[in-house]
Amino acid sequence: MAGNLLLGLSLLVGLHEFGHFAAAKYFKIRVDKFYIFFDFLFPLPGVMNFALFKKKIGETEYGLGWFPLGGYVAIHGMIDETQDAESLAAEPAPDEFRSKPAWQRLIVMLGGIIMNVITGIVIFTLLTFSYGQSYLPASEVRYGIVPSELGQEMGFREGDKIVKINGRPFKDFSDVYSPDVILGSNGYYTVDRAGQLVDVPVPNNFMDRLADEGEQRFVQPLDPFVVDQVVPGSPASKAGLLPQDRILTVGSASIRFFPELQKALKDQAGKPVAVRVERAGQPVALNVNVDEDGKIGFLPKSLLKFETREYGLVEAIPVGTKQAFGVVTTQMKAFGKIFRGEASFRKSVGGPIEIAQQYGGTWDWLRFWTLTGLLSMVLAFMNLLPIPALDGGHVVFLLYEMVAGRKPSDAFMENAQKVGMMIILGLMAFTLIINPLIKAFGE
Repeated sequence: MAGNLLLGLSLLVGLHEFGHFAAAKYFKIRVDKFYIFFDFLFPLPGVMNFALFKKKIGETEYGLGWFPLGGYVAIHGMIDETQDAESLAAEPAPDEFRSKPAWQRLIVMLGGIIMNVITGIVIFTLLTFSYGQSYLPASEVRYGIVPSELGQEMGFREGDKIVKINGRPFKDFSDVYSPDVILGSNGYYTVDRAGQLVDVPVPNNFMDRLADEGEQRFVQPLDPFVVDQVVPGSPASKAGLLPQDRILTVGSASIRFFPELQKALKDQAGKPVAVRVERAGQPVALNVNVDEDGKIGFLPKSLLKFETREYGLVEAIPVGTKQAFGVVTTQMKAFGKIFRGEASFRKSVGGPIEIAQQYGGTWDWLRFWTLTGLLSMVLAFMNLLPIPALDGGHVVFLLYEMVAGRKPSDAFMENAQKVGMMIILGLMAFTLIINPLIKAFGE
């Protein structure tokens, strides 16, 4: 997990900083350092200064730092985490950041964000071109759905057939989990329940409830299935479960659909249980030790018919672009929920541990690039926030300068930088230390 995350962050940090670097070089601004990760104890530039690797080429020192939460370019003549107003007391030289017109400095500050956006678009475009889009048609969910406990609290019932989302028919079943309905206001589903249409509203605090329960799928299709892969060394493997087996019963519970199997196994968590399967048309009896999490160690293959939308490279560009900016739209809606008091900030943010868990413990190219593309767009959005010390804070001050015709003083910029760093440090402490402790030891 950590290796996947580190590789993804290294790639994204490098490309982000390259965006600043390339823009600065284009406008003939001197760049003193280009570092992936920090070569000091961030945000203290004079503490624990050392690099794992460094090499000076021309006027720029290129290196790999030891502190892995970011990276930087030291642009000569710019107040940031490496330079303050006192170090810039002399008259600006022609190759300094502060000597350039405001519009050029604005492009330099936006360079990293632009690079992250381009990276996200390229990744999602190539994934769409290479893999297409596999989806489950809503019409295939002909057996209806099974809700989790949270889904039941919302008003769903087993066997409901979801026919509309926010009053509109839909084709792709994954639209059920769309941020447009979960993060929007007054969202609702319409279900066919034994021939009657019933509306199921989405609670305003639904995002918090999902975080509390650790759920993403509050309803699942009732799908018949067979065993696809058996994990070597797992209880299923030891019991003799084979690919293509069809599980018929777990204990006294009859099994037709995968959610039914999940419930039956959870009921038998930590116990041995009799399992009857159909193998090549014949019944086979097995004894399986269910683990404490209610799992036995196999991957199912749904017998519902999935479809794939194929795209040429040119066709994939608008689709990939829409997917990339959909990440930003989701972030904006989530922030809107937080500011309206409909979602908890604490429950909505995650740190490196949560991100590493999403990458998983095994290498999967599709998952790696999907998460990396998503992170690239999230980094672009977060860096554009108008917080001093972030790119967005610098952009706000530069826009002020362009409108007012004068720049803020170096002393003001230095103090704003300090305030911004305090905010960022507070957020880092919250996501890296405080929030994980709260989650570990309870409210």
